[in-house]
Amino acid sequence: MTGSLQIKNNKYYAVINLYIDGKRKQKWICTDLDVKGNKTRAEKFLREQIVALECKSGIVNSDILFSDYVKIWLEQVKNSVDSITFQGYEQLANSHIIPYFEQKKTRLQDVKKEILQAYIDEKSKSGRLDNKGGLSAKSLKLHRNILNQTLKEALKSGLISVNPCQWVKLPQIQRREPTFYTAEQIEKLLSAIIGDSTFYLLVKLTATYGLRRSEVLGLMWNSIDFENDTLQIAHTVVKVNSTVCKDKTKNASSYRSFPLIDEIKQLLLAERKKQTQNRKEFGKEYIQSPYVFVWDNGKPFATEYVSQHFKRLLEWNNLPHIRFHDLRHNCASILLSRGFTLKDVQEWLGHSDITLTANIYGHLDIERKKAIADTMANILA
Repeated sequence: MTGSLQIKNNKYYAVINLYIDGKRKQKWICTDLDVKGNKTRAEKFLREQIVALECKSGIVNSDILFSDYVKIWLEQVKNSVDSITFQGYEQLANSHIIPYFEQKKTRLQDVKKEILQAYIDEKSKSGRLDNKGGLSAKSLKLHRNILNQTLKEALKSGLISVNPCQWVKLPQIQRREPTFYTAEQIEKLLSAIIGDSTFYLLVKLTATYGLRRSEVLGLMWNSIDFENDTLQIAHTVVKVNSTVCKDKTKNASSYRSFPLIDEIKQLLLAERKKQTQNRKEFGKEYIQSPYVFVWDNGKPFATEYVSQHFKRLLEWNNLPHIRFHDLRHNCASILLSRGFTLKDVQEWLGHSDITLTANIYGHLDIERKKAIADTMANILA
């Protein structure tokens, strides 16, 4: 599909050549851009319109720019993946991959292993959008995944003869050892925030049940059974480009039920009473929400607020820096130190595979291993 820019009434028009039943027809689209000083923007508009029409028709020119083909791939996968997954794809592609290859004007058919490797290497050195260095190996793995999936689709469509992404190498992932608090540090943290009843409950729940941030923020009142003393993890709240509330957990294993311990039950009942009072005080201005963790006006807590406020609390109370997610690691550490097995931890944390649990926490299971070793030593003595 081809096109050109034409000028009419001092405005740029994108004129696209369409071939229907062997006959050429032209489609004129007004850019709403004045001629003076807008040629580059008009050219970009023309290219985007051609890509959109090619995507819609399923016809792709072999000379298409790689950046434009990534846009086509995004449109193709939009309705076939989870909304959160797609937001991640879209954000990464629009912030990194598309601008990089658009600037270089790399054609799809010219993409080689060396070109992709140069992209990964550059992002590794200076890929952060805040200009504070390079992207992590974990982040670059996501970049390569999008590049690979895009090129797999191009290969499947017969636009390229080989997918060069299979030979692209990533920097070695530096394993980050989970950070843990001692029991005394956990107590100090809880004592410091006890005056903020809502955030105290949020931290207490997370630390006790080893919840993900998305799980504790997704906790709804209808997931708590005060009569039978159970609490279900069935919903999540996450954010990529925008906050998304999901009626499902990260995976099937993440959907789990916990016994509701008395201390947390009393805290939850007090929080529910507080919300009832706030609902009366705010009246029509109160934001109706099914979630446990909300502001006084009913607006649910934002994901970034929880992480940022947690960081500030640690600084104010001279506590060592840990991430909010490390409360989950802390839970696993305590369970293993008390003699519970990796299988117990897997089920408690909601890991889909015990291999994941072993990879993260296997080195902490030392006491149980020592007990086994001592037993074997005594038997074989």
